[in-house]
Amino acid sequence: MEKKIRSVNLSPSSFNSSSINPSAFILIGIPGLQEIHLWISIPLCSMYILTLAGNCTILFIITREENLHKPMYLFLSMLSIIDLIASSSTMPKILCLFWFNSREINFDACLVQMFFIHSFSIMESTVLLAMAFDRYIAICNPLRYKTLLTNSRIAKIGVIAIIRGTVLMTPCPFLIKKLSFCRTNVISHTYCEHMAIVKIACTDTTINRVYGLFVALVVIGLDVLFIALSYIMIVRAVLRLSSNDARVKAFGTCGSHICVILISYVPALFSFFTHRFGHNIAPQVHIILANIYLFIPPMVNPIVYGVKTKEIRHRVLRIVYQKR
Repeated sequence: MEKKIRSVNLSPSSFNSSSINPSAFILIGIPGLQEIHLWISIPLCSMYILTLAGNCTILFIITREENLHKPMYLFLSMLSIIDLIASSSTMPKILCLFWFNSREINFDACLVQMFFIHSFSIMESTVLLAMAFDRYIAICNPLRYKTLLTNSRIAKIGVIAIIRGTVLMTPCPFLIKKLSFCRTNVISHTYCEHMAIVKIACTDTTINRVYGLFVALVVIGLDVLFIALSYIMIVRAVLRLSSNDARVKAFGTCGSHICVILISYVPALFSFFTHRFGHNIAPQVHIILANIYLFIPPMVNPIVYGVKTKEIRHRVLRIVYQKR
């Protein structure tokens, strides 16, 4: 395996006409675990199938059921669409890598994949923040819930999520195009991740690293802060309720969202910190964490909402029993 990787070191013929970037990158998958890629692909493929099935089911149910055309479910629909697109932009290539050893990816295709991965992660974080706001209004100001969260405002939040992800990630491909890759075009990763590409450049990457850190702080830092503030106010409002049953019911409406937040942000934070500060952590741990951060939430989100949300759970059971 070592000889194969060495054989892709850059030569003049590897470059495009600009003599700055290679014409293609080589993805090696999980370093040190290439021999068991086929076995690793089994859970990954299963996760992708569950992601497609779960999120398509959520979208089908919410679309068909008029009583589910409410803010929380509309935000859930946005989350499902984002998860489907983000997973589909990476998983097919990863499975080709693991099944057929198809390691090469065109330079521009790599940048497009990177753009989709990170921009849709930003969109997902924005929607999770909007869902926290939805829960805050529902519990702390229920009388104004319908007037504050109208369909037009929900649509605007969706547009803001798209614009935010697109604007913040648009500079990254252009910044990478300015880099030179004169040593190697081998990316030690399963997909084209921003920091994984930056690390193999042979020119100064300070701007790329600073901008990547800025985006992470703006997105994860601010969103986690505002979500935490929302739940602090929610907890204060719930604890003021006199009835114990009312408290349990109020907390119950937040259960699904809290689970999704933990599933989404904990792996993302681990991946972020290990990439930048975990220099003593084995490379395969970095890659496994990055894959968990990318593929576990899209699979688990519809399961969590399907189990914890009564309306969705009943509709799914109805479909299953009708088919029998």
